Amino acid sequence: MSSIVDKGKQIVEEILEVYPQKSKKDRTKHFEIADEELVNCGTCSIKSNMKSRPGVMTARGCAYAGSKGVVWGPIKDMVHISHGPIGCGQYSWGTRRNYANGVLGINNFTAMQITSNFQEKDIVFGGDKKLEVICREIKEMFPLAKGISVQSECPVGLIGDDIGAVAKKMTEELGIPVIPVRCEGFRGVSQSLGHHIANDAIRDFLMGRRELQECGPYDVSIIGDYNIGGDAWASRILLEEMGLRVIAQWSGDGTINELGIAHKSRLNLIHCHRSMNYMCTTMEQEYGIPWMEYNFFGPTKTVESLRAIAARFDETIQEKCEQVIAQYMPQMEEVIRKYRPRLEGKKVMLLIGGLRARHTIGAYEDLGMEIVATGYEFAHKDDYEKTYPDVKEGTILYDDPTAYELEELAQRLNIDLMGAGVKEKYVYHKMGIPFRQMHSWDYSGPYHGFDGFKIFARDMDMTINSPVWSLLPSQQNVEVSV
Repeated sequence: MSSIVDKGKQIVEEILEVYPQKSKKDRTKHFEIADEELVNCGTCSIKSNMKSRPGVMTARGCAYAGSKGVVWGPIKDMVHISHGPIGCGQYSWGTRRNYANGVLGINNFTAMQITSNFQEKDIVFGGDKKLEVICREIKEMFPLAKGISVQSECPVGLIGDDIGAVAKKMTEELGIPVIPVRCEGFRGVSQSLGHHIANDAIRDFLMGRRELQECGPYDVSIIGDYNIGGDAWASRILLEEMGLRVIAQWSGDGTINELGIAHKSRLNLIHCHRSMNYMCTTMEQEYGIPWMEYNFFGPTKTVESLRAIAARFDETIQEKCEQVIAQYMPQMEEVIRKYRPRLEGKKVMLLIGGLRARHTIGAYEDLGMEIVATGYEFAHKDDYEKTYPDVKEGTILYDDPTAYELEELAQRLNIDLMGAGVKEKYVYHKMGIPFRQMHSWDYSGPYHGFDGFKIFARDMDMTINSPVWSLLPSQQNVEVSV
């Protein structure tokens, strides 16, 4: 075993030493140090998709967040009801910047938050009648809305309200789909089950229900891209320039009709494997549609993915693919020449929800940066199996790490950049560590595709090389309390 692997193991062991024996034994299972044996072992994996340990601070979200915040919320021509007390509805007010064409409140409802605002009497007597009233009001206020989804919060499941019956009644009365989504926050161990529940609702109420008038040999669907900062648009540009036709986007800038016609695709292209792999496998089983995962972060991975996609089609698409690559690569080389000297050798640590803990590795490496530690909030075993080949020996991997563990790692690894979510952002600012909010691009983006890489490179340079960090104490001088 190499010294770099031994060093990583020693760091992890020292960090976990503060826990009681039982907690230490449990948390040890959620860490791995990348080495050749781990990459080549098909059965090795960090313990994941398990309950967070009580008493520790976790960065995870809930099933409601996974359904409403990720899968359903970006569908632009539907109104999504946060059904329950005001807390969850208010928390979801700050959307994930899922950009969408259309006029807000007319035919685009992504940035609007509708809640049933449960009160004590609703908990005691039930909220079914209230939900009916809200659905009628939505139909009256927003006549161009193509559908309604009911995203149930924890109390709805606890009191046993039958939102399915209400949804069925309102569908018949209003003449638009009203879809119940039983995504109470307490379900499952993280937001991951919320993705699954949301996808099941799409499958049961929308998938295959609509027809595409003209089908073509180059029809594809973008699956699992939520158009954060315009990501799906940046990806769509490349796919269409190489001759493909995108007939559906799930679900950023997507519509209820696109959910219903995606079964007519010739190929499903999935970006966020964790949130939407269920849909791709379902469409493969039900309609025989093949699917493949792609990665449009950074020029290296984007080129690899474009060629892999083109290989699924004829020579016409393959030739256009090479033309697209030839068109953009001089721009990418110019970006790398500009920013790589300023970022070369900078150490990065990541904690991101879904695919980005592995997909963004190539983009950082294109800029000469080094990933020294990475992990997920709510990954499953297959996510780590896909991650191992992309990290270098000695990289520390972790699942659902606690706030204490992350802070200690950041200091001991002497990192130059932390990439995680908004809950972690200001802690690292106070520690004097540059930080990028990698769930919604920190008010920037897009980061996907060739156009996105230009912005990604600029943002990393702007963050790390900002003179403000010289005015703050370095992370080595900050004590983090346990």
